[in-house]
Amino acid sequence: MGLLLVAAVVGSLALHGDARTLVVDGLGILVVWVSAAVCWLAVWRVGFRRWDVLLAAAAVVAQAAGLTYLGVVVAGGGSVPLPSPADAVFLLFYPLMLAALLVAMRRHVRGLASSLWLDCAVGSLGAASVLAVVLSPVLDSALAGSSSLATAVAVAYPMFDLLLVAAVAGIVALGGVRVGSRWVLLAAGLMAFAAADVVYALRVTSDLYVVGSPLDAGWALGLALMAMWVDAVAQDDGLATRETGSTTGATALSTLAVVLAGVTLVLAAARTQLAFRQLARMADLRHRAATTDELTGLPNRRALYAEAQARLVEPQRWRLALLMLDLDRFKEVNDSLGHHAGDLLLIQVGARLSEHLRAGDVLTRLGGDEFAVLLEDVGRDEAAAVAVKLRAALAEPFALEGIALHSSVSVGIALSPDDGPDLSSLLRKADIAMYRAKTSGDGHHVYSIADDAHDGTRLRTVGELRTALAEDQLVVHYQPKIDLLTGEVRGVEALVRWDHPTRGLLYPDAFLDLVQEAGLMRAMTTVVLDLALDQIAAWQAQGQQLTVAVNISASSLVDADLPEQVAGMLAARGLEPRSLQLEITEEFLMADRDRARAILTRLRHSGVQISVDDFGTGYSSLSYLRDLPIDELKLDRSFIFPMADDARAAALVASTIDLAHSLGLRMVAEGVETDVAYTELTRLGCDQAQGYFMSRPVPAAELDHWLSARRATAKLIDLPNRGPLRPSGRH
Repeated sequence: MGLLLVAAVVGSLALHGDARTLVVDGLGILVVWVSAAVCWLAVWRVGFRRWDVLLAAAAVVAQAAGLTYLGVVVAGGGSVPLPSPADAVFLLFYPLMLAALLVAMRRHVRGLASSLWLDCAVGSLGAASVLAVVLSPVLDSALAGSSSLATAVAVAYPMFDLLLVAAVAGIVALGGVRVGSRWVLLAAGLMAFAAADVVYALRVTSDLYVVGSPLDAGWALGLALMAMWVDAVAQDDGLATRETGSTTGATALSTLAVVLAGVTLVLAAARTQLAFRQLARMADLRHRAATTDELTGLPNRRALYAEAQARLVEPQRWRLALLMLDLDRFKEVNDSLGHHAGDLLLIQVGARLSEHLRAGDVLTRLGGDEFAVLLEDVGRDEAAAVAVKLRAALAEPFALEGIALHSSVSVGIALSPDDGPDLSSLLRKADIAMYRAKTSGDGHHVYSIADDAHDGTRLRTVGELRTALAEDQLVVHYQPKIDLLTGEVRGVEALVRWDHPTRGLLYPDAFLDLVQEAGLMRAMTTVVLDLALDQIAAWQAQGQQLTVAVNISASSLVDADLPEQVAGMLAARGLEPRSLQLEITEEFLMADRDRARAILTRLRHSGVQISVDDFGTGYSSLSYLRDLPIDELKLDRSFIFPMADDARAAALVASTIDLAHSLGLRMVAEGVETDVAYTELTRLGCDQAQGYFMSRPVPAAELDHWLSARRATAKLIDLPNRGPLRPSGRH
């Protein structure tokens, strides 16, 4: 048995993987069955007249049978369930071994004085009392933790081991019994068992138990020592009754034994208490990990469900509001600055939101860039006020790796009990309200029944958009840009439309927000670029040299591969880069100027022209006009419309045109809808204009007809193409 045990331990330390499992389990099972054979040889020597030997042998065989079952399951490639059928056999070991101890003790303590029995009872009860006090925190922590059957079985092993050790200590406490060396073997075997079972309990409750580890050798060692005790008992070399001297001497020995046994029990119980405290701490850590968001440290969705369930069942707390917050364009932060910067932003957002909430409010991170706030004892107006306050807090810039990043959030609000009696209903309706707030641009929205229809339409439209991108339902219309000095058409702007199979031709305001929300903007930009470049190639084949301007969203511009992608698309069609113009917004320029400069510089160096769309509508510094590679400014229609009646508006337009020219930039006026505006812009020296006064955005074929008619009219009157010449009314 000793050689096999040494081989098993060496194998558990030196080998790994399946080889270790095979060697350790194989040798361990062999040790166990050799131990069982030793026990049954002892039974064969003494026959059935020694019940203590027979019961101990049965206990060892029970352990051998359980370990063999585990070995067969593992060898067959199966997984061992926790608990398993082997646990039933393992637990049978304890009553059998305890019965063997009681029989052995009874055999050798007959005729002892009643005072010694009283000493034994006092010592046992005292030890039990100490053990109960020491183990009470352990039992409390076990009961307060997981109530699974696997945990209960794992905890049962060390408790039964302590019971057996206490029984041995009770035998030692008898003053009329001489303790032989064989009882040391039993105590050592039981302690090895106890140590193995405590480690097993720790690993099972933390899901770390692995079959074939050095732990398995601990049980084999304990059984081997117990088998040696059984063999010694069979040889009747153990307990022997001795004549008691005086009452005083017996009492003195009994007191010493009780003290030593009590100290032993206290130390063993203290060690077990420490192990179970570690179990409780690990269980608490696992509970915290299950209910805490790893990134922000905030409660997670599971914690929100638990807290909401507790609050919704209390009538006095029935008035609750759930706020769902979604960061606007968070994906652009990840794409432009990287996921690390996105994580830092989420951490700062969580901290800032926490600063603006009451102590009883529950802030959680649901996942991604979504947060939720559970407010107690608030109504519609109070919840809306909190939403406004949180939006204002997040509107302040965040410092991320030396960049002042501006963020915004859309907030959806659902109220209980009006919008649902449980958290699932509130989450769904707050989510609907949040998307309504995002699409409307209002910032926050309180759920109403009418929003259900809107949400259904939104989801259906998103699905149809994916189909539209895959089935070429997107088309491009072109609006000409007129040179105000010569009247010539030098370029056009490409504007996307959706040729919906049932709803007809849809304009961008009907679907662009949904494209952005669904993360389809890059795919749509690629489709529009393909269509626009194909049209440029078609026009050049006809001898028409027109520059086409394509709007590029901020989410597309953050792609560092965009310059190479555009260059490849141009090269595939044999087009010169100067035939393409990309229109960007001030928002992108100000969000990350360094990245904007890098990407725009690469585009500009390739020959692609850069235009700033909706110039003047943002709250930004004009210094970017000096720093960034820009060819053109497009003055927003909000400045053009009031020019006829507002001298200050006209003066602002004039100064903006002068600013552009002083920087060497071309100025284009958008939204020109009257002859007065057209004439005034010409007088002020604006370079180009586009608007309904000249032509609406039209399909390429219709634009070809418009251009032909315009050239024919110019030839007919033998004048340069000055002014808004149209063949038949306004388009």
